[in-house]
Amino acid sequence: MHIKKGDKVIVIAGKDKGQTGEVVLSIPKENKVVVAGVNKAKKHQKPRKQGSKGQVLEKEMPIHASNVKLAKK
Repeated sequence: MHIKKGDKVIVIAGKDKGQTGEVVLSIPKENKVVVAGVNKAKKHQKPRKQGSKGQVLEKEMPIHASNVKLAKK
């Protein structure tokens, strides 16, 4: 895989095309990477304790390594 953790990348395909960010995690077995601030998904969380409220969390999801390229330094 040509991308490693800590690299600055540009998304070249998909709904976040054109966005830049830093690679937070790389998953070589699946050929995927997690980029900070890109490909966010909303996860609804139930209340854990009585009296507390549920919440909606945003989490970065992996994208295929072929959809990103290294940004020029």
